[in-house]
Amino acid sequence: MRFKLIACEVLTREICALIATTPHLIDPEFTEKDAHEDSNHLRALLQAKIDQANQKETKYDAILLAFGLCGNATVGLHTHGIKLVIPRAHDCGTLFLGSKEKFKEHFATNPSLAYSSTGYCERGASYLRSNDAYHGKSYEDYLELYGEENAKYLWETLHPPYIQAGEKAVFIEIEETKHLGYAEKCHRKAQDEHREFQKLTGSTRLLKMLLHGEWNPEDFLIVGPHQETIGLYDWDEILGVNRVPRAESERKK
Repeated sequence: MRFKLIACEVLTREICALIATTPHLIDPEFTEKDAHEDSNHLRALLQAKIDQANQKETKYDAILLAFGLCGNATVGLHTHGIKLVIPRAHDCGTLFLGSKEKFKEHFATNPSLAYSSTGYCERGASYLRSNDAYHGKSYEDYLELYGEENAKYLWETLHPPYIQAGEKAVFIEIEETKHLGYAEKCHRKAQDEHREFQKLTGSTRLLKMLLHGEWNPEDFLIVGPHQETIGLYDWDEILGVNRVPRAESERKK
């Protein structure tokens, strides 16, 4: 099979290593790390690339997105004739850890915890990524979804005061790239900023399944024609789909 892959550039090393192992033909395209800073911009960028893949003379069997919810950037996406496959991930942290269960284990009590990886260290000025699993929503959105008490708790948890001395920095280390030494470099930077440092063991499990076409419904959302992605904002499904009326779907082409 032949797949179009759209991924964030922080995953470049891991994805390129995995492309060599998959039996499928992969056409990769990477978006800039800084595109994450504006979820509306990233959503428009992803939709444009999905549209382009649908219109190419090359006939793809699927379009793969190596993204998660990413601050709502993957909410509202749609495809045309080619199915769209998206990991059930909160953001790149889930992809680096290898599962949403591992993400929940390490980030459930502090969803805004800053983390890093080889890709974050070597691309761009900032070596840390603030977790954006639920970012992109207003306080009113939380109020409507969860009620006043829960909304207040979520808002305060996800919008802490700006970086203060002593805040933790987490590095997710993957076996395939650990020889590059970025965990040690990140540790030294964290020490310079008087941060607590923690190293987690990551995994390419989820990325490998994505590129190998192993799309079980527990780990992946498959979006078909006349469907649009929606955010579920839980720890299990994370993303879902709504059916779009055919007339509206045709207008979006």
